[in-house]
Amino acid sequence: KRLKILVGSASCGVALGARAVEAAARRAVEELKLDAVVCRTGCIGFCSQEPLLDLVPPGGPRLSYSNMTPEKTRALLAAYAKGHFMPESALGRFAGEEFVSSGKVRAYPAGSADVQRVPEWSNLDFYRRQRKVILRNCGSIDPMAIEETIARGTYRGAFRALTQMTPEQAIDEMIRSGLRGRGGAAFPTGLKWRLARQAPADIKYVVCNADEGEPGSYMDRTILEGDPHAVLEGMLIGSYAIGASEGFIYVRNEYPLAIEILEHAIDEAEKRGLLGDDILGSGWSFRITLRRGAGAYICGEETALIESLEGHSGEPRTRPPYPVTQGLWGKPTVVNNVKTWASVPPILTRGADWYTTMGTKRTPGTTIFSLEGAVKNAGLVEVPYGITLRELVYDIGGGVQGNRPLKALQAGG
Repeated sequence: KRLKILVGSASCGVALGARAVEAAARRAVEELKLDAVVCRTGCIGFCSQEPLLDLVPPGGPRLSYSNMTPEKTRALLAAYAKGHFMPESALGRFAGEEFVSSGKVRAYPAGSADVQRVPEWSNLDFYRRQRKVILRNCGSIDPMAIEETIARGTYRGAFRALTQMTPEQAIDEMIRSGLRGRGGAAFPTGLKWRLARQAPADIKYVVCNADEGEPGSYMDRTILEGDPHAVLEGMLIGSYAIGASEGFIYVRNEYPLAIEILEHAIDEAEKRGLLGDDILGSGWSFRITLRRGAGAYICGEETALIESLEGHSGEPRTRPPYPVTQGLWGKPTVVNNVKTWASVPPILTRGADWYTTMGTKRTPGTTIFSLEGAVKNAGLVEVPYGITLRELVYDIGGGVQGNRPLKALQAGG
């Protein structure tokens, strides 16, 4: 076992210097001759503390270090090489005080009781109330390494669906889960799939709506940058359920990193027989094509998106007919949001009964918020439905900066 050094390398981290931190970590590992591996990972979630670097020692807790610089990175790894962590620089609480990159240089032996009082990543206030389902792998895997995502269970849901279930059984499981569209309309996902399955047609399509244009929203981008195979697996399951042999991901052209990672993920999945012909020996064939948007905000609406995919101006269609019966090129089409597709695989892997233990009776499961503005702990938050705004702002967000009273907030997206 080796020390694993994770550098948050989604757009939020890269914009604040994650590449320089990564380079410094690689130099330090080589110079100090550490038995360690340096990995890029997706958004770790605590965006206001970027650049983030996490240490995962062999058999030890995962510790998160914030506001990193190349100099801090070198000092941290030099201390680790001598058997020390630098707990005062770690996110969390130590000796009754809160330390967020305080700049202190005091170090303690890695096995000491003092270091054990530094909370593991998942026990920090920002993460403790969260439930990672959609973001289950974001911030823990290298999104460019398909082996890592498979090792954490990706494509198990697809394997179960394609080899152990009929399409109707897969749809029934989705209906029992109560999953609703996470793009805003909250239409029952299983019912949408059933309507498309029942629609008579020789060709059908599945589409991922990744045209995220709401100001301040970056949930979809983060999933695509941190765990692209979650979306690919969800679309594969959906294609089998409704009988679609072709799918499209419509993504904002303003997301260059997400596009790069998605293209690589599709290529890797095809090479390993997870997309293409006779997937997993099931006899089912399915391919995904990536399409870039042209910057039109309205294309986040599903019928305008379909018009754009067909090469027309992105203008909404009059409904009915609905896409499930007459969508892309007049064929039955299921359009789901990035978060919806990423929610599908865990349901097929762990079952609908497990999924309904989270959230509310009407809307089970979890969803993601971009917690922004004058809150102390800004970032990406995944919580079960039913959480209150007070819990979001104060328990997870830490309250308003400067301990001022909260006067107004806007819920959008």
